[in-house]
Amino acid sequence: MTTNFPANVTFFPFPKSSHSFIATETTFKNLLTATTPDPREHCQLDDSSLQIPLAVLYSVLFVLGLAGNILALWVFLYVHSKKNSVRVFLINVALADLLLVICLPFRVLYHSKGNHWDMGPTLCKVVGNLFYMNMYISITLLGLISVDRYLKIQRSVGRYRLHATRWSSTVCGTIWILALASVIPMILLSEGNEELNKCFQYKQRKHAQGKAYFNLFLVAVFWFVFVCLVVSYGKIALKLLRASRDKPDLPNATRYNRTARKSFFVLFLFTICFVPYHMVRVLYVVSQISETSCFWRGVVDQANEVVLLLSALNSCLDPVMYFLLSESVRKETLRLVNNIFRLSDSGGSGSGSSVDCGRSLEEQPTISFISNLRRKITVQPSLLQI
Repeated sequence: MTTNFPANVTFFPFPKSSHSFIATETTFKNLLTATTPDPREHCQLDDSSLQIPLAVLYSVLFVLGLAGNILALWVFLYVHSKKNSVRVFLINVALADLLLVICLPFRVLYHSKGNHWDMGPTLCKVVGNLFYMNMYISITLLGLISVDRYLKIQRSVGRYRLHATRWSSTVCGTIWILALASVIPMILLSEGNEELNKCFQYKQRKHAQGKAYFNLFLVAVFWFVFVCLVVSYGKIALKLLRASRDKPDLPNATRYNRTARKSFFVLFLFTICFVPYHMVRVLYVVSQISETSCFWRGVVDQANEVVLLLSALNSCLDPVMYFLLSESVRKETLRLVNNIFRLSDSGGSGSGSSVDCGRSLEEQPTISFISNLRRKITVQPSLLQI
């Protein structure tokens, strides 16, 4: 009996050995595997639920961060009279935070358009890389500030300050140069995994693992800085608390206790803003270079968006730290508040002699209140005073 095969099928006579059949079956399975795409490579992540909340919250952070960091830069550059290393560090922290905040409107626009990007891939990479560059510059400088404060307590203060400003300026310049040198290649070189009309989205990096390992390196840098911050501020606070407890009758005892609490507050802000992000970041990067299901990719993507918002929040909370640690920032902020009260009171007053009468009756209590508040907030110079 003769078997007729279609014209497009070639007949191969198989030997009677079963090994040939097993080999043929394996080859057939390999052929199917090679031609069938892995659905995990093309899974679509649902990021629609966070679009509106992210757009609104990034807008709020932009307004607060822009106002706070411009005020801080103005005070440090034109009002602050002390020339020390911490001032140099804080100027650079405020500048990095301001540049990070300037990147936020692009994220607001992206999320408000339903995660649609229509400004080209180059601008997308510029905004994304500058955001992370300034975040890690701020992290590094905050760590250096903590070490600087600790060294000024442990070592001879007068001797340490001889070259402190020159040293801190050199360190800040080196940090900016290294940051730009690492970011520029990422902007110019293509990874091959870009998506049309997408930006800030989850990306697979199996074929671009260099960027993934660089991100893990930045995570390691953060944890090193975090340990330095904990050790430095922890020792500073314990030393001040011990001094206030051992000699409670000294005039400086209350001041030391207050400064110790401020040290813990700075550490608390740093922990809230950056630790959750860098815990999630490890899982996020590992999922980019390993075999991870579409479900877990969605989980780490959503978690990464939430904790990234906390990291951006630090650019708004750093000015709060300046207010606590810097007498110049406190005075200038209170002066601006005083002017706002004065403008609002004068705008609601009448004309002629009634204006003076209104000022004497209404504006005087406000000015007195602000003056009393200023006297209560202003503290004597301390070991952590900027």
